[in-house]
Amino acid sequence: MDAQPTAPVPPPGCPAHHTGARVPLYGPEFAADPQAYYAYLRHYGPAAPVELSPGVEATLVTDYTAALQLLQDSSSFRKDARRWRDFNDGKVSPDSPVFPLLAYRPNCMFSDGAEHLRLRQAVTDSMARVDSRLLGQSTERISDYLISQFSARGSADLLGDYAKQLPLFVLNDLFGCTADIGDRVLFGISGMFDGTNADKAAQVLFQAVGELVALKRSKPGEDVTSWLMQHEARLNDEEMVHQLSLLLGSGVQPLCNLIGNTLHRLLTDDRYAYKGGLIEEALDDTLWDNPPMANYAPHYPAADMEFAGQKLAAGDLVVVSFAAANTGPALTAARQAGSNRAHLSWSAGPHACPSKEPVRHITVTALEHLLNRLPDVELAVPSDSLTWRQGPFHRALAQLPVRFTPVQAARRPTAPARTDAPAPTAHTDGGGRKAERSGRWSQFLTWLTR
Repeated sequence: MDAQPTAPVPPPGCPAHHTGARVPLYGPEFAADPQAYYAYLRHYGPAAPVELSPGVEATLVTDYTAALQLLQDSSSFRKDARRWRDFNDGKVSPDSPVFPLLAYRPNCMFSDGAEHLRLRQAVTDSMARVDSRLLGQSTERISDYLISQFSARGSADLLGDYAKQLPLFVLNDLFGCTADIGDRVLFGISGMFDGTNADKAAQVLFQAVGELVALKRSKPGEDVTSWLMQHEARLNDEEMVHQLSLLLGSGVQPLCNLIGNTLHRLLTDDRYAYKGGLIEEALDDTLWDNPPMANYAPHYPAADMEFAGQKLAAGDLVVVSFAAANTGPALTAARQAGSNRAHLSWSAGPHACPSKEPVRHITVTALEHLLNRLPDVELAVPSDSLTWRQGPFHRALAQLPVRFTPVQAARRPTAPARTDAPAPTAHTDGGGRKAERSGRWSQFLTWLTR
């Protein structure tokens, strides 16, 4: 009798199905069912050979214990992307769509040792000064404004109309952006993540952040930018620009995804549809099963080594799959035993997310406020028709169409507005040209004062 095959079969559409090639973490098949890919990758052991984009090779850690070991071992694994061997050898082009999230920048995410400690301490100390009460009030004001733009229609795309915009607005407020700077920060971050003229968008973002730094040098306020500037680490202007750009850029997209993915869970899981007061539980379940950054935390071995069953050369790109580690067999028992926050979605070790508590607070407040204003909101399409954005790193819906009973738009803020933000004014980009015309932050500031 012929022996039955025991190795898992690669998911449909996976090139490894026929060739044994690296497993791709891109394309519509992976976006539609990443868990099928993670299940297949586990047959390699704790880590597996993958391709993040055509020609961009990496080792993906899918096991919880191995991931935790890597994240906590800063002597064997480094974060400085200038070690990336394939890029240094010309095998990866700067034009690759994944390059912007992997390229070295002089910030705390891509630094090691004493430099990382100095930059990281400045960030964590500054974020620790955020007042949760004021942050909640800011989130509610912004939520009111965004809901007022679509509440009378009785329908909306809660991703484009709400989840994508709210983090941009909240971080603008948290970092003390004026009207004109805030408009360009929104334009820059949106363009970078949407991939629409990303180079131009990055230039706009860095120029706007540079102006924010110059403004706060002369006129500090009660905001994260000023606190970071006043920290004993004594960051210079270039360091300030890079830390702020990191905090703004890395804060917006994951927070957008977390709000969107938790909303998706609330609207599609019967456990939440028929029981109230479960937003915190839905948030934790989302972090377990559908984390906003599914695969990231790029690291580079400091020397040739064997790790998690794979031979690695110095400078190889190694990425952690938070999504696979969270849903693997090792954590199932811990989750069933009630350890509901033992997941890795906030990462771990010296580079763990420094903004965990503010992000949770913003997400819960945004969801509570939305559901209180639109209590009968429901999906406007069958749940199986929803599509997920392609890409190796994030887990994000393309759209989240809903319907609800139309309600009157809020006409004034629910709490006093910031007093240090000047009213919106006409401005140029410094070269006599009109600045980007989105003007969403200016429009919000105008709404606050009408």
